[in-house]
Amino acid sequence: MTEQDAQAWIAARHGVAAVDRIGTFLAMVAHENGQQNLVSPSTLDTMWSRHALDSAQLLSFLPKGANRWIDIGTGGGFPGMVVALAWGGHVTLVEPRKRRAAFLAECVERFGIGDRVVVHASKIEAVNEQADIISARAVATIENLLRTAAHCGKRDTRWLLPRGRFDERDLDGLRQNWQFVFHVEHSVTSTESSIVILDRVRAK
Repeated sequence: MTEQDAQAWIAARHGVAAVDRIGTFLAMVAHENGQQNLVSPSTLDTMWSRHALDSAQLLSFLPKGANRWIDIGTGGGFPGMVVALAWGGHVTLVEPRKRRAAFLAECVERFGIGDRVVVHASKIEAVNEQADIISARAVATIENLLRTAAHCGKRDTRWLLPRGRFDERDLDGLRQNWQFVFHVEHSVTSTESSIVILDRVRAK
């Protein structure tokens, strides 16, 4: 998928204004990348397809009525900041690395979305709120995510977990301690990537 294709995909679903906001954000990421490593330098020329679209596609799986989203390990802003710029709900960005969290806070201020977007410069264990959606892009194992972030979930919380190639055997150990319903979607950005979606998660 080309950079233009990625922009068109987002525009068709979230509007031209969202594309403009995301484009401004990507420029901020590219500039900040000279100060701290937010994204791999090799992806700077493909940020729309590699990072923006990879993030925005998660909104396709938004449950009806959902209004609160927690993104764990937001890093340079993916997927959480892209979600916040394309969607009008409340988004909590959790990033324990102080410099990255400071950059995210600067972005929130720049876009004037501080009334609905919060940055926590901490680990998820220290966050005391619940959400309708919890996302984490290639952060830890699924088992570790559930163990450390289960307190942020509710009975009807949906977990959106972009991963690499999926093997259902990866969930075998998870079933020993957790009950859940899952399905897997293919990423629109790569045939080698998948999105694991968990619903009705609870500890046994």
